[in-house]
Amino acid sequence: MTGRPDFATVGPKWRRLGGRTVKLSVNGVEHELDVEPEMPLLWALRDALGITGPKYGCGIAQCGACTVHVNGLAVRSCVLRVGDVQGPVTTIEGLGQADALHAVQAAWIEHQVAQCGYCQSGQIMAAAAFLAIQPEPTDEQIDRAMSANLCRCGTYTRIREAVHTAAAKLREA
Repeated sequence: MTGRPDFATVGPKWRRLGGRTVKLSVNGVEHELDVEPEMPLLWALRDALGITGPKYGCGIAQCGACTVHVNGLAVRSCVLRVGDVQGPVTTIEGLGQADALHAVQAAWIEHQVAQCGYCQSGQIMAAAAFLAIQPEPTDEQIDRAMSANLCRCGTYTRIREAVHTAAAKLREA
């Protein structure tokens, strides 16, 4: 498999069989997509919009590689139907500013969290959403919040350190 499932074997084919226009705000840009409303948001982002930060990992909301924000909350885009999206979507591509990384992205680099990198956009999006509601987290809170995002490389200690660093940077801002 090449990172993208063959819908002939794992699910319905997302053809434009009477698809409707779905309006979607992604990273501050309004889009009108001619897609099936049942299409997972992940495939609307990747296939219709060419946004490749969110990754396909499991397709059943268990790994977190597809994590994006909807209304600022971390959601699994592999199971959220594009027709059900209510509010603005932010992907890793829209997290920082044009001239500056988000504090979580900067902390990830500082602590050299990424090894293979496949899960990292989901990890970063989960951490950013978590820090928006918990600005002074404990180790236990970080571990609990980040436990839903899997990292096959096992960089969990670095993830915890990076979340603490990002939290401190966000409090200073």
